[in-house]
Amino acid sequence: MRVLLIEDDTVLGAAVRDQIAADGHTIDWVTRLDDARDHMAAAGYDLVLLDLMLPDGKGINFLKDIRGQGDVTPVIILTALDQISDRIEGLNAGADDYLVKPFNLSELTARLNAVSRRYAGNPNPLICIGDLEIDLAARFISKGGKSVSLTAREWVLFEAFVQRPGQILSKAQLEERLYSFDSEVESNTIEVHVSRLRKKLGKKVLETVRGVGYRLGDGQEEGA
Repeated sequence: MRVLLIEDDTVLGAAVRDQIAADGHTIDWVTRLDDARDHMAAAGYDLVLLDLMLPDGKGINFLKDIRGQGDVTPVIILTALDQISDRIEGLNAGADDYLVKPFNLSELTARLNAVSRRYAGNPNPLICIGDLEIDLAARFISKGGKSVSLTAREWVLFEAFVQRPGQILSKAQLEERLYSFDSEVESNTIEVHVSRLRKKLGKKVLETVRGVGYRLGDGQEEGA
């Protein structure tokens, strides 16, 4: 998952950035709304973490603007404003969740994953594909009853397919989910990760759509 964090508190911002990165997600962090607008225009994000009080304006107005433009990217508000009226305003403006500072970083992770699953159309974290059993919340996969270990980037890549069954994802879309703006991407990175996933999970778990990209397969091996 690629996340945009909009937070001007450097201590909290660093803590959230490190937590999200440790969870295996790609995260870009900005401290101003004008930078946030530039980032959202340049890249596709799976979720936005939004502070309400920024140096160049109010996060609530930013949220109203992007919703008014038809942007449906999930947004979780992170703020010290804890009045019921503030929560109501944030949710009515189009936020998907509202977390009051100070908050537990593990709770942030849980809420982020829950919002992501809802947008993917499957709030149930337990999914079966062929002989694969996948727990999105626990980040656990078993194949034929045996656990399978994925690296952080392998998990992020596989999760992108699981949350978009039937959808073809291009190489560029997959690269966006794996890397932040300051990362260098090798030309064959996606191919390498796809090959590793097939070795660990089965040849049929990811299908190649020649000249377009990849999509989630049914996981059924020949003769199964």
